[in-house]
Amino acid sequence: MVSLQEQLLKAGLVDKKKVKQAGHDKSKQTKVERRTGTQSVDEARLAALDTQQKNLERTRELNAQRVAAANQKAIMAQIAQMVQANRQSKGAGDIAYNFTHGTTIERLYVSAEVQAHLIAGRLVIVRLGSATELVPRIVADKIAERDPSLVVRVKKTSTEIDENDPYAAFQIPDDLMW
Repeated sequence: MVSLQEQLLKAGLVDKKKVKQAGHDKSKQTKVERRTGTQSVDEARLAALDTQQKNLERTRELNAQRVAAANQKAIMAQIAQMVQANRQSKGAGDIAYNFTHGTTIERLYVSAEVQAHLIAGRLVIVRLGSATELVPRIVADKIAERDPSLVVRVKKTSTEIDENDPYAAFQIPDDLMW
């Protein structure tokens, strides 16, 4: 392999004196840089390091998102397993039990015994996708720790009686059917 200097000499574009002067200037410049400690900054290298740093940050963010998605999937699997293992029968009833889930009012047909357990709070409604299941209160509390949006909470009416209420003597039962 022939160097560029030799090729230029053979072509007659430069003479030996200019080649020697260029080599001398280059060695002089490197000596000055070593003494003063100033070296030329390689912009391409800095740009490559910057790009590498941005790629590392992006990779970390993507990994964090993957880990969060995997954790959410594991939590949903735990909830599904708890519901499957502890679900209670709705009974073969024809009593409509109305409840609110989010902003919608939904209806569940249960037996009288199950309705009494729901009103007393011993059974709780859990919505898993489009399925509605009944689970014991203890299991519902564990599910609510993981994802409270799946558990349907029945709001208890206050039992305090207003002194000025003219209908205070006429109590309305919770299981009143219209």
